[in-house]
Formats: sequence, C-alpha cells, structure tokens
Amino acid sequence: MIRLVRPDAVLVQAVIAGALSFAHLHDLAEAAGQDGWKAWAYPVSVDLLLVAAWHRLRTLRDAGEPSRSAWSWFAVALVASLGANVATAGLLDLGDVPDWLRILVAGWPALAFLGGTLLAHSPTPPSRPEPEPDPAPLPVVERDTEPDAEADALPALPAPAPAPTVTAPPALVAHAQKIAADHRTRTGSDIDTETLRARLGVPPPLAEAIAAQLT
Repeated sequence: MIRLVRPDAVLVQAVIAGALSFAHLHDLAEAAGQDGWKAWAYPVSVDLLLVAAWHRLRTLRDAGEPSRSAWSWFAVALVASLGANVATAGLLDLGDVPDWLRILVAGWPALAFLGGTLLAHSPTPPSRPEPEPDPAPLPVVERDTEPDAEADALPALPAPAPAPTVTAPPALVAHAQKIAADHRTRTGSDIDTETLRARLGVPPPLAEAIAAQLT
C-alpha cells in the first residue's frame, strides 16, 4: 500500500518566501550594476549570512552566553533581504538606481565576508556540565560501647622487630661519589636514588644507604 506524503505547509511557505526574496535580491543587484553571475551571488551571500548568524545565535543561547554579536549580524542580513523586497515593490525606479544604493550593493561583499568570518571563527563556549547529584548518606551503625570480654582475653601481639641496618662498604661509597659527581657535571642536578641504584647494580636498601651518605 502506497502512503501519500502530505506536504508540510510551513516548509512550502518557507520555500516560496525564500524564492521570492532570492529573486528580489537578484533584481536589485542587477539594477545596481552587478550583471551576470555577480547578480546571482548577492542573494546567496545574504542567505548564507542569515543562516550562519542564526546558527551562531542558537549555539550561544544554548550555552547561556551573550549573543549580541550574532543578533547584530542577523539583523544586518535581515535588513538587506527586507530592503531588497521593499525596493523592488515599485517604490524604487530600477531603471535609475540612486548612487547611495549602488554604493551599498558594491560594498556588501566586504561586509558579508567580515560578518561570516567573525561568526565562523569566534570561540565556541564549552557546554556547562550538569551538576552531579549528591551521594546518598551512609547509614549510621551504632556500636556497643560495652567492652568485649573475648577481645580483652586475647594476648597482646608482639611489636615488629626493627629492620636491620644496611651498611655500605667505603669503596662502594667512594665509587658512588664519583658517579654522583659525573651526573651533576653532565645534568646540573643531583643524582636520584633510582638512577644511582641502576648505575651501581645494587639492591634498593643498599642504594638508599649509599644515597644517604652522599648528601
């Protein structure tokens, strides 16, 4: 079964309005001395600036940032489009366009290029992260304050025996001093324990004992 596609009235209206505005801009540019392909480029330039300004406006509004600059360029493009519609409605003699209008039409490409560049290369503000919900409070567990008889009956654990002291041979310390002096000459900084251990090839406790005697 074939389903008929129902046209969207808003979309049809937008296409009609865009086509009429496009034609009016072309007619005005042609009357102002922009013939050939240049007359067709003017409506494209105005519409692209409108779209770029509207897209930038929505981006700034979604990020909660000021959008005054985007509104300004949107208003400039909108005035250019509305001005062409009004000018070609019979209020202006297209056979004898005034000089000030010729100047405006001739200067539009530079203005549109400036607006498009500022809109495209302005930094986009980062989106604000949503606040994370507070973690649920942990349940409070009440503990018995009475002494535990079984815990009191347990014998006390013996204290851990102290670690044996590592003593470095004097010859190894002297060799380490030469290595540390060479490292300081080459790098300008004191040698660390890990580098000293790798150069001497000794275990970490012995390297730490030697490094302690170097300082």
